[in-house]
Amino acid sequence: MSQLPVGSQVVVRERAGATGRVSRITDDGQYVVKLVDGRELTVRADQLSLRSEYQAEAIAVDQPDGHRLVREHTIYAAVVGSRAYGLETETSDTDTRGVYVAPTEMFWSLGKPPMHVDGPDEEWFSWEVERFCELALKANPNLLEVLHSPLVVQQTPLGEELVGLRRSFLSQLAYQTYSGYVLSQFKKIEADFRRDGAPKWKHVMHLIRLLIAARTLLDEGELLVDVGDHRERLLAVRRGEVSWGEVERWRIELHADLERALRTTSLPATPDVAVVDGWLRSVRKRSAHDTCC
Repeated sequence: MSQLPVGSQVVVRERAGATGRVSRITDDGQYVVKLVDGRELTVRADQLSLRSEYQAEAIAVDQPDGHRLVREHTIYAAVVGSRAYGLETETSDTDTRGVYVAPTEMFWSLGKPPMHVDGPDEEWFSWEVERFCELALKANPNLLEVLHSPLVVQQTPLGEELVGLRRSFLSQLAYQTYSGYVLSQFKKIEADFRRDGAPKWKHVMHLIRLLIAARTLLDEGELLVDVGDHRERLLAVRRGEVSWGEVERWRIELHADLERALRTTSLPATPDVAVVDGWLRSVRKRSAHDTCC
């Protein structure tokens, strides 16, 4: 536990949960606690808990095992990253992203299932279906790319239903999320460039790729994960063979393309939340009756 500031509300565990406030800290690092009855105790850090933490521990229940949920309840998983984009090299990882459905009865407990799980494999990350839908409806690129990856590694009938809904997640919100994210990241990269003399070219490559994907999405109404004809130029960026000035001109050109595409896109202004929400409700009902997942 890091040092508690003076004034912290604490519980002295070895005094049957006596409560008080830290009034001062001694030179040897012990805490002087003024109890509610006015008495003062000098105690070690390991004898104290923040009141909020003590109460949380007191009512804690066992949390569901996230890795078990991923193993037993994944409905869909796909490879993303360089291998899905067509930008892999000999050293590229195989990054997998998945969606699992926590049994409905878990939500009836104080110990709620996790909304995402990192692992059990180092390169595997998963979202619980509700969190996945929420982020995908906001046009989060990471989530949309999972549904559109050409490299599917696991898919149940329920996963097929989710993929069948992927157009319901697409909307003009993509303009904001893709363009806004890239612009903010380029500002950080420019600061690093001025400080270090060179950007992280791999990151730069993927930001340009995001703008290309967004342009295609707005122009054609389809999200293409594989970069296709842009592969060699993007890999040249990754190798640092394209000057910063040329990369910056490419970025500005792509941002202008997005502005143009937004004015003529066939995508709806907002995603079809009602359809996605209706499907999620049906998933929860079927899970409660053990007819899915």
